Amino acid sequence: MKNSQTILRRAAITTAVAASLAAWNATANPAASTQPAHGIDVAGLSQSVKPCADFYAYANQAWLNQTKIPDDRSRWGTFSEIEQRNDAVLKAALRAAVQDKTLAPGGARRMVADYYASGMDTVAIERAGLKPLHGELLRIDAIKSRDDLMEHFAHMHRTGSDAGFTFGVNQDAKDSTRYLPQLYQAGIGLPDRDFYFKDDAKSRQWRAEYVRHVAKMFGLMGDNPAKAKRAAETVMRMETRLAGASMTKVEQRDPNAIYNKMGLADLAAAAPGADWARYFKAVGVNDVQEFNVGQPKFFRELAAATNDTPLTDWKIYLRWQLVRATASKLPSRFEKEDFHFYQTVLKGTKTQLPREKRVIQEIGGRYGEQPMGQALGEIYVAKAFPPEAKAHALELVNNVKAALRERISQLDWMSPDTKSQALKKLDAIMVKIGYPDNPRDYSALTIDRTSYVQNSLRADEYEMQRNLNKLGKPVDRAEWGMAAQIVNAYYNPQLNEIVFPAGILQPPFFDPKADDATNYGAIGMIIGHEITHGFDDEGRQFDADGNLKEWWKPEDAERYNARATVVEKQYDQYSGVDGLKLNGKLTLGENIADLGGLKIAYLALQKALANKQVGPIDGMTPDQRFFISYAQGWRNLTRPEQERVYITTDPHSPPRFRVKGPLANMPEFAKAFSCQASDTALRAENERVDIW
Repeated sequence: MKNSQTILRRAAITTAVAASLAAWNATANPAASTQPAHGIDVAGLSQSVKPCADFYAYANQAWLNQTKIPDDRSRWGTFSEIEQRNDAVLKAALRAAVQDKTLAPGGARRMVADYYASGMDTVAIERAGLKPLHGELLRIDAIKSRDDLMEHFAHMHRTGSDAGFTFGVNQDAKDSTRYLPQLYQAGIGLPDRDFYFKDDAKSRQWRAEYVRHVAKMFGLMGDNPAKAKRAAETVMRMETRLAGASMTKVEQRDPNAIYNKMGLADLAAAAPGADWARYFKAVGVNDVQEFNVGQPKFFRELAAATNDTPLTDWKIYLRWQLVRATASKLPSRFEKEDFHFYQTVLKGTKTQLPREKRVIQEIGGRYGEQPMGQALGEIYVAKAFPPEAKAHALELVNNVKAALRERISQLDWMSPDTKSQALKKLDAIMVKIGYPDNPRDYSALTIDRTSYVQNSLRADEYEMQRNLNKLGKPVDRAEWGMAAQIVNAYYNPQLNEIVFPAGILQPPFFDPKADDATNYGAIGMIIGHEITHGFDDEGRQFDADGNLKEWWKPEDAERYNARATVVEKQYDQYSGVDGLKLNGKLTLGENIADLGGLKIAYLALQKALANKQVGPIDGMTPDQRFFISYAQGWRNLTRPEQERVYITTDPHSPPRFRVKGPLANMPEFAKAFSCQASDTALRAENERVDIW
């Protein structure tokens, strides 16, 4: 699941949509089906691994042994399988929409169909070459001054690039009733600032490969080899400088550290040498009074760089940022080189996804965050998420919330005053299930079939303006930050909401025909995970109204932090690929949410079964099925290259540790499988942690 600080945190089948939905239980191969129609995968249980020794292997070993990661993926698991089925729905609907002459011009379905058609028209894309970017390249060439540079940053931010830094509009973290312009560090092409400085062999290799990649892209734009090499070295030098001034991912997990509200005079003093007033006017904020600067040190260095770095170097950098942002929509020579570095070198992926899948991803985004992601969601919901599914899912959410209410009420380490505030926050959590109630208005956007990359630029500019239009208006608490077709979920601390798109409310996570234990172990844990994000080490700092505000008694906060430290140290001991240690500080929020989510989902199941006579199914008790369902939901294979990047940059622990870690603290699990004190799946009693 995604972390609480962003709403930004999964190969392909061609069978009929109805058949793809029926075959929800594909396991060993993407096209194979060996699970029972509903419930856990009994056949997938290991006959050689004891559950109390390695529960992840016990629940998944048969699947792990039989499954191969598709060549066009860097990892494969339950999320991937559901995503594949969801894609089949979208593909069938988009193919039909492209041929539908009755779709009204300017309507969302017509726009999505035209966008999709432009992406599938590879003949036109190849024929156009770089011509669709000609105007953008001329703009860069026309930069004559530092003021022009600031204006061009604004232009690129309006059209989807994070050149130099990034700008957006979001809620004020300390006044959730209003929107506030936000400036954040960005502008680098490697996955994280640490990639520029780590001195291990793999990091040095990645940097060398990155410079070669950038040079190759400049060559594709027309530079001769010597010029392209010099340009790539310039980019690397400039990005390394920006990276050096950037906060680490762990540092950014402190919400107070990235909240620095300023006015223009404050920013001019904190980051002198750049005409910030000119930037704001160019980006579209004409009367800026105050804004948040996430990382003042970064912006001080950026402003200095605008003065002491030659404009010729900045133009090189901006050309790179333009082609990096648009490569996936350009002719195949650009797209293939972009894939080679970002997918093969960094993640180990062998081949590209099918064209149709790539176009759908580009239109919607990984989390449906792209401008037309919501329009894709409307198409998906009409085919795959009936109203009764929404009602059943809401019932599960309410039951898990009730379980956490009971847990909080019984906590022995929290004072009555803090409990009262925690319960107030829990009760105030807004629940969003399936899809937005109100379709997004796309009337200000122009999409046609003539240019894929121009459609992308126009869509990004539409989205920027849509967000700028929020300034001065009441916060829209009905807005979704994720589209309906996405296999994911999130908690937003500033809206104090949990959101479960229709895309994840699918088997095996959520199946109305499965037994309670299966559903509570799978989607119930995910529901609990997202609710617990409101009370993880970051989320707990926001109050019931979504404000970054201290509401804890000092002694309660101290006791909480002591427990969180135990979780941090537990995960610090886990090792992934090549012995690379997990970062307990980076993953702390997700690990707390995993542990809390599993505990309250288990409690919710007990309450659901309290007045029912439920015996074993397939020879397994409800408790056993609950834990097996949980572990099978996180079955996953990851390429070594991808896991290295994952451990370095992702706030989530690798899937096997998302099973191992929480279970090691749950005596309920040990009881369900009659584990002994000598078994390794459960930590010693004095090492276990219990927070929520």
